[in-house]
Amino acid sequence: MTSSTGPLSDIVVVDLSRALAGPHATMMLGDLGARVIKVETPGRGDDTRGWGPPFVGDEGRRESTYFLSANRNKESITLDLKDADDREVLLALVHRADVLVENFRTGVLERLGLGIEELTRRNPRLVVLSITGFGHDGPEGGRAGYDQIAQGEAGVMSLTGSGPDDPQRVGVPIADLLSGMYGAYGVVAALHERDRTGRGTVVRTSLLASVVGVHAFQGTRWTVAGEVGRSAGNHHPSIAPYGLFHCRDGSVQIAVGSEGLWQRLCAAFGLDPVAPGFATNAERVAHRDEVIDLVEGAFADWDAEPLLARLAEVGVPAGKVRGLDEVYAWDQVASQGLLVDVDHPTLGRVTLPGPPLRFFDGDGTEVTRRDHAAPPTLDEDGAAIRAWLASGE
Repeated sequence: MTSSTGPLSDIVVVDLSRALAGPHATMMLGDLGARVIKVETPGRGDDTRGWGPPFVGDEGRRESTYFLSANRNKESITLDLKDADDREVLLALVHRADVLVENFRTGVLERLGLGIEELTRRNPRLVVLSITGFGHDGPEGGRAGYDQIAQGEAGVMSLTGSGPDDPQRVGVPIADLLSGMYGAYGVVAALHERDRTGRGTVVRTSLLASVVGVHAFQGTRWTVAGEVGRSAGNHHPSIAPYGLFHCRDGSVQIAVGSEGLWQRLCAAFGLDPVAPGFATNAERVAHRDEVIDLVEGAFADWDAEPLLARLAEVGVPAGKVRGLDEVYAWDQVASQGLLVDVDHPTLGRVTLPGPPLRFFDGDGTEVTRRDHAAPPTLDEDGAAIRAWLASGE
């Protein structure tokens, strides 16, 4: 049994999910201290155990880096949910749990005899998080959910790319990750509600809902103003100048989000802030190509590092485009606790990307969880979990 600290350290989560959306949600709960018991298919485990390359470790005990990205702070037990005895083990876990997370297609749990009615009959205080691809009901509620398909169907690909004719997927599985994040957020709210009512709640979200939920200004651009957003490449559709600009030896990014910042930029690089077509943000957006040419002309004789220093000196928000190797070598990333070292049973000491939350008490002392556990090997904790259930503790 894993012991931990954190605001959810009294919560037990049964994780029936696989791939990324559900496992990301349960990893977030585990990061907050919950005991997460991952139920996997015997002999194979979560599909992501086979997703690669890259794989690491010895040939006989290879580990998928994809699996490692979504399963820290969990225990693993293998159960065949079509087997009556294993199903009883699962129901014993349900009886002891506070939360159950699943991302099966609609109807699968019911066919296994594990529908919501049966789960809540066994444990009326159980909070159930259910994640699907396109929703649990509606005309397309039964569709299977895959991240790239959801990115396209939910509109985010039409907003991403070099231009309107170049739709691109986001470079990480953003639909999966967002649905996991929304799911964890819903679970925490449902646990809070349970404190008042004494009963659990079913929380539902989907890849579709999660992406539509972050359309932000692009959503209201259509629903209120009747404009269909399209990809604007590396430049903001509603603010100018705001995006990636070339300089002599590379590029920098700037965010001129106010008229005051525009005036600072112009003063620092000898530009006229009230030139025709450039005096207001709305005018600059209307003349975005000319603004880009103007700014890149001003940056043409600058190398990136001194240019970034100059922009910082005058107070214009700016930055570089880092590769992931640079990101993880950056002192600022380390300072924020975004790297955690864990002891893996087959890989030894490894470094993982860490959780993005930090906690402090009223005196300003950090109380963020530090005792993170490595993602488990398949059925690593099966015997211990069965013993715990048998003990009745």
